[in-house]
Parts: sequence; C-alpha cells; structure tokens
Amino acid sequence: MTCISKVDPDFLKHYAKKYMWWKTPEEAVEFPRRVISQEMNLGVREDMESLAAAVGDDVLREAISEAEIGEFDERQWHYWHIRLRLCRRDEEPPPMPVRRVE
Repeated sequence: MTCISKVDPDFLKHYAKKYMWWKTPEEAVEFPRRVISQEMNLGVREDMESLAAAVGDDVLREAISEAEIGEFDERQWHYWHIRLRLCRRDEEPPPMPVRRVE
C-alpha cells in the first residue's frame, strides 16, 4: 500500500474543491495523488504548509516522484525537491517529466 492511498479522501476534498475546480470534489479524490500534486503546484503558502503537516513528507515525496508531464511548473518542481530534501540547494533537481516521441 502506498502512502498516498492512506490519505483520507474527505480531508482531500477541501483541496480538490480549491485546486481541481473542473471536477467535483468526489470525482477529484478518486485520484488522490493528482489532488496533492495540483495543490503542491498551485497552492498558496498556507495550504502547502497545512497539507504537508497533515499528510507528511513521505506522501509529498511519493506525489512528486510519480508526477506526470505538466503537473508541476519548473519553479515548484525545484522548490519541492529542495523542501523535501530530494536535492540540495546547490544542486539541480532531476529533470521534469517529459513527453517522449518514438
């Protein structure tokens, strides 16, 4: 079982309503990693801190490690890698997910 699958869907509905406005909260929480990633990318500082305190860094690490193309902008990608200690301030984070055409 993944860390994200243990997050209470009712807890995520608040963030789903705010950061995934094109879906109902009930539809959005069917994809908890997406709700978390969306908040990590678009969230205001208070929401980021609240989410991190509630779900823990392991959940956030899982969300960013499974990120799909376009879920994070470059600034947030870099911020979360440093914030979650996935890289040091003086290091470049790993490349963002990219679409491969074969």
